[in-house]
Amino acid sequence: MIILASLALSLCLGAVQSEQSQTLPDQTEKPQSRHQKVAPTRKSRLSSSSSKETESPAKVTGVASVATTTAASGRAHFEFFTKEETSTMSWGGSLNLLPDNQTAKPALDSEPGASQQAAPPDDSAELSKKLANPVSSLISFPIQMNFDFGMGTGSGWRMTTNVQPVIPIALNKDWNLISRTIIPIIHQGNVVAQGTSQSGLGDIVQSIFISPNKTEPFIWGLGPAVLVPTATNQFLGGKQLGIGPTAVVLKQQGPWTVGILWNHIWRVAGGSGRPKVNADFFQPFVSYATKDGWSYTGNTESTYDWTGNHWAVPIHFQIAKIVRFGKQPVSFGGAMRCWVTSPNGGPEGCGLRIVITGLFPKKG
Repeated sequence: MIILASLALSLCLGAVQSEQSQTLPDQTEKPQSRHQKVAPTRKSRLSSSSSKETESPAKVTGVASVATTTAASGRAHFEFFTKEETSTMSWGGSLNLLPDNQTAKPALDSEPGASQQAAPPDDSAELSKKLANPVSSLISFPIQMNFDFGMGTGSGWRMTTNVQPVIPIALNKDWNLISRTIIPIIHQGNVVAQGTSQSGLGDIVQSIFISPNKTEPFIWGLGPAVLVPTATNQFLGGKQLGIGPTAVVLKQQGPWTVGILWNHIWRVAGGSGRPKVNADFFQPFVSYATKDGWSYTGNTESTYDWTGNHWAVPIHFQIAKIVRFGKQPVSFGGAMRCWVTSPNGGPEGCGLRIVITGLFPKKG
């Protein structure tokens, strides 16, 4: 009996140990899940939890995870997940990362009309009108290139680059002083004789206008003009100092500008053995400016030489456009330059004019 009881006790202990050995793998595998990555989406966590629920009922593993997202509004959203073998539990909240008065508002900035409302108004039409006015309050720096043909022997040509800074100065609230300078840089060939050429600086013309700061009933300016003998070659200038009056009058109404500029210069010194400088200069002009910065101009820059009793009359038809490089406005223009008449040896037919003008309007 004692032997049979001992045998039965051994069989029972063996069965209990067998059951414990079968449950040990589940208890040793679960802690490894602490080192596993959190699933990227909640949906995958739920599906994973569902699959574990159907496999076998087990105890709570105590595995927890946190997922956070940051919205463009400056708030952070977080969720806590606790996984059991039977279910997945979660709870969460949100935290404002910015002060109440600094909450980001990207939706307002992305509205279609936001950038257009913030953009400054286009003043190209106004700049075009000021550019057409010789005594405006606009600082400008024109570089004008003129190409003439048929000179001298008939095959002669000339390229004259006029650098023409215009600088207005406010004397007081009622009057302005405007400085207009013409600095000619000349290169010519076959003019004096076949196969010869000359290059250098010509004679500078400096004009000073005093103009009232008003536009009604019309705009006007009056002052002196001075011919400075700066020519670096005897064939590029008159070698004479001259002086005389200059005046401008114009009317601007709507997109139109109509006016005339005039000066008369007499020799006061220099030029021994040369024809005396005694000439009138007339520049009538008409210009039309569009709202998008285009301008269309017609003018003539006619000179009558009282010593030689002859006219020089070129007519220009110019088209120009104001463009911007960042905040810097620049005018680009081109014109046909056709000669109605000129003195013997002067230009004939039609040439070309190219103008590039830097514009510097007053700020604020």
